[in-house]
Amino acid sequence: MRGFRIAKAAAFVLAALPAVVLVVDGLRGNLTADPIEEITHRTGWWALTLLMVTLAVTPLRRLTGWNQLVQLRRMLGLYAFFYAALHLLTYVVLDLFFALDILLEDVMERPYITVGFAAFLMLLALAVTSTKGSIRRLGRRWRQLHRLVYVAALLGVVHFYWQVKADTREPLIYAGVLLVLLAARVRWGARPSAGVTPASRSHSAGTGSSDRTAS
Repeated sequence: MRGFRIAKAAAFVLAALPAVVLVVDGLRGNLTADPIEEITHRTGWWALTLLMVTLAVTPLRRLTGWNQLVQLRRMLGLYAFFYAALHLLTYVVLDLFFALDILLEDVMERPYITVGFAAFLMLLALAVTSTKGSIRRLGRRWRQLHRLVYVAALLGVVHFYWQVKADTREPLIYAGVLLVLLAARVRWGARPSAGVTPASRSHSAGTGSSDRTAS
């Protein structure tokens, strides 16, 4: 148990570290010649990366038999939402200067922004309903809602792919990772695993954090 507490604390610090580095680089003026683009890229990259890591928790638990890993899902999912929110705020505040009319126009007319905004709204819904109280209130509907984490991840990959100008290797790597995770979901999703109780599933609440919902 002590070993898991250390692992959880380490995961918390590692997930927060990119935001700390971003702030330090900003204060030191190390955000390249286009700091807004750099902030946008970093926050989006970490949002998508942590979303993939969140979805990978259950397959790793299945492979290793370390059932306590499922308790990391909520924290990692909320960190993914945190970076996605920073990504959107960078665009709205630093790039558009709160010009909501331009934001609406971009959402309606620029496909990569449309899918990115849709992914953010899904992550927002999952983050808001990540509490144990939401699990109790929504019941079976909670699991159905949190299956949207896979849709959000897919839209995030599409957003990244459409946003890059030429080199699509990185978004294609994310697409490959997501495909593997979806295959794991199909392989293990319907099979209950030994040692995972309803109580331990409640610990997994978060952005797509149900053990059965987002395997």
